[in-house]
Amino acid sequence: MAVGLAAPPLRRRLSIPKPVVSALAWQAPFALALARPRSPVRDAGIYTLQMLAYVAHYEMPADDVEAIRRRLRVRYPIAVDRVLGAGQLPTLRLQRMLGRAGEVRPHDLALSWVHWVWYFVPHGSVAYVLVRHRGRYGRSACLTAAVFDLGLLFYWAVPTAPPWWAGQEGHLPPVRRIMTEAGQSFWGGLWRPLYDSLAGNPFAAMPSLHFATSVMAAHVLSDVGRGPGRVGWAYAATLGFGLVYLGEHYVIDLIVGLALAEGVRLSAPVAAPAVRSVGRVVHRLEPRVA
Repeated sequence: MAVGLAAPPLRRRLSIPKPVVSALAWQAPFALALARPRSPVRDAGIYTLQMLAYVAHYEMPADDVEAIRRRLRVRYPIAVDRVLGAGQLPTLRLQRMLGRAGEVRPHDLALSWVHWVWYFVPHGSVAYVLVRHRGRYGRSACLTAAVFDLGLLFYWAVPTAPPWWAGQEGHLPPVRRIMTEAGQSFWGGLWRPLYDSLAGNPFAAMPSLHFATSVMAAHVLSDVGRGPGRVGWAYAATLGFGLVYLGEHYVIDLIVGLALAEGVRLSAPVAAPAVRSVGRVVHRLEPRVA
């Protein structure tokens, strides 16, 4: 477990080959399951190790910027969004209607905060289920992790540029990256270290896992109560609007993200027998509480 935890952050420093990092990182959740008796803390640790493996693989394609730029797709989401926007990109339309160049308005900052708190929402929803509805935790964690992990396949296979990058490189009229403007205005000198610590792969735009995982979080919360579900859906809808307005994603990115989340949820009954079979093997091998 310790080796699997250490491999991703040390991979660049020690020049560990990517397949080795993958093998070490993905075995870590199983290693923890076999090392410690079942408990809420252990289960939370398994989910955390799974997410650390995801983060490592999210960042890997950006290790070789030139290689990823040779495969980068820029034009197809622009073409689709022009159709969806009746000839004009929804992002540009919204920024012209609601924004003001060179000025961070109150709604710019508010929507940027909606974007920033996403880092806590999917995992916070799973943690809420673990604490308040223990019996539903396994399913909630599996569904959430599946959305993250399947999104990786898109990021590796079809690296796609977001609107702000396309505008910056001249593929579109200038697109404001309002979140960055708001961050610099609100955080001042802290913004650059904060941004650098969280930015891993600028070409992981299709599908929008921000939106996909927020939709899954809304489902997870709806499964345990009407009130939490309403909060989850309100957040997902607000974030979806914000991602397009802020210049972070195209509308088609959100549509594919929604399809991914719904596809994972609908296919869960089909995958459940295989997942349970793996679970039974692990349960037979895990240590028991005295």
